[in-house]
Amino acid sequence: MKISLVQMNSQPDRDSNLRAAESLMLQAIARDTPDLIVLPEHFDWSGGAAAEKLAAADHMPGGDAYRMLQAVAARQKVWIHGGSLLERVDGSSKIYNTTIVFDPGGNEVGRYRKVHLFDIEAPDGKIYRESATVAPGESLFVYEAGGFRIGCAICYDLRFPRLFDALADAGVDVVILPAAFTLQTGKDHWEVLCRARAIEQQVYFVACGQWGGYTAADGDRRFTYGNSLVCDPWGQVIARAVDQVGVVSAHLDLDRVAAVRKLIPAASHKVSFVDQARVYRGSSCAERCNSSCSSPVQTFGAPISSSST
Repeated sequence: MKISLVQMNSQPDRDSNLRAAESLMLQAIARDTPDLIVLPEHFDWSGGAAAEKLAAADHMPGGDAYRMLQAVAARQKVWIHGGSLLERVDGSSKIYNTTIVFDPGGNEVGRYRKVHLFDIEAPDGKIYRESATVAPGESLFVYEAGGFRIGCAICYDLRFPRLFDALADAGVDVVILPAAFTLQTGKDHWEVLCRARAIEQQVYFVACGQWGGYTAADGDRRFTYGNSLVCDPWGQVIARAVDQVGVVSAHLDLDRVAAVRKLIPAASHKVSFVDQARVYRGSSCAERCNSSCSSPVQTFGAPISSSST
């Protein structure tokens, strides 16, 4: 299966973003004839004030971003993994950060709503509070395309390995992660984490990012890392975007997945940890002194089940 990643520089201007996304998808189709196209997180809207973000959220089905993706999938007969867009929820003061997937007939096959929300203070002191406008999702989503089982995640999810353990338990061969990773965190963590997830779960890891600057609610300029990439199940980076808006493509091969899993049958070696770790907290200094400053060596850890999973 051939897959194309669309790297964008989305702004607080939905009409412009949708035109850019459609143009880049058509460029990918003309140049590389992919079976599946991936867009980045927030392809429809980045930055702006909270009120603007809420107002720009899209109805599903029926909104502008939804209809554009659906039409391209149907006209071009291609799978589209719709990065993430802002999903409006009637009657709610918050929205969802949602991946939507269309098959080559333009049919919606499912959605994934981002579970882990990005609430951090970056090293440069910039504050990110995704939960101020976005509600967390509650479930995972897996679909099948081109003979592959594909699991969904979004951006900050990358830092939570239990999510990928659950996707692996669902039998995925590929994980697709649209993102808008910050420049500061991305330069140190992006490739390391993407390669680690590919190695841990022995899957293709497809990470499609935003690149470049946008204007935040306070008028400040913030920057995303880009470096959209594809890792194979051995953890090798087999495709990477350059530092600009554009498209990068790669071939995914089920035989490669099978070969890596045969070399290291890690799934059959998993054990289930059935209890919390037992923690030795040590004795106080006074207690140690009263016992001639001699304390025994301690062995501690979590019990594990007798059966593998």
